[in-house]
Amino acid sequence: MNTTGHEAAFPVARPRRLRRGPALRRLVAETRVAPENLVLPMFVKEGIPEPVAISSMPGQFQHTRDSLRRAAHEAAEAGVGGVMLFGIPARKDERGSAADDPHGIVQEALRDLAKDVGDALVVMADLCLCEYTSHGHCGPLEANGHVDNDLTLERYAAIAAAQAEAGAAVVAPSGMMDGQVAAIRAGLDRAGYAQVPILAYAAKYASSFYGPFREAAEGAPRFGDRSGYQQDPANVREALREVALDVAEGADMVMVKPGLAYLDIVAKVAETSPVPVSAYQVSGEYAMIEAAAERGWIDRERAILETLTSYRRAGAEQVLTYWATEAARLLR
Repeated sequence: MNTTGHEAAFPVARPRRLRRGPALRRLVAETRVAPENLVLPMFVKEGIPEPVAISSMPGQFQHTRDSLRRAAHEAAEAGVGGVMLFGIPARKDERGSAADDPHGIVQEALRDLAKDVGDALVVMADLCLCEYTSHGHCGPLEANGHVDNDLTLERYAAIAAAQAEAGAAVVAPSGMMDGQVAAIRAGLDRAGYAQVPILAYAAKYASSFYGPFREAAEGAPRFGDRSGYQQDPANVREALREVALDVAEGADMVMVKPGLAYLDIVAKVAETSPVPVSAYQVSGEYAMIEAAAERGWIDRERAILETLTSYRRAGAEQVLTYWATEAARLLR
């Protein structure tokens, strides 16, 4: 403070002027989250009479077809932009036959949702095999136990066509196989679904934050792990290369997964991507916040909205989050 009687010359810049009150802060906010930016991942399980609570993800369920429809209606009413569907079949085998069964659980659920809410939000289908194979890996195996990349591509193309036929507005391959986008694009086009976009899980890391998801989707590997096809958390250039390859193969949108520990990757991808960029707020992120909030250590609603804002600030145009319906209501 100037104590000489002269007019104070410092500070000249006063950024706090624009922070004086919530209305002013909202007016000048650089980043906004809207309900239509959010996508709700959902699990549907074959052969259960009632929804099953997921113990590691409080508030989330393995749905029946009926409860899935109710939850999708709630998401649509809240203004959520889309849903991403994961299926859990009653029977699994080495090649994941249920994944492209026209009467499989995901295909039946896609028909339900396309009919019920297809005009209100975007119905998307995760495209992978880990929930459907008896061994829990993302494709058929070679004799040495490694995933057979090129045989898996044939399976992915068939699954994409089945999902599109059932009403998926977007298919989202998450297996991280080399060439998967090109194979799926060709398969969709051959089957008459040239209009169906591909949201590629282009930079999917071999992350510890997937733990609760493996309970939810019942897709944990029976042996080994997925570090032979998912990305090394240490690598940046590799992610940018994977994104560029997927775009060149025909991806209409790309995704980074997980999100919170990889916001630097989200930002780098968003800087250069010619297509929309999504990011996935994965199960481990959800579980950590829920657990801390349950113990009274953090403000739950503020933490939800703050993390979603961080995704948008990094450049994600769509955010997959298990809080999508709740966050949409908070935002409105």
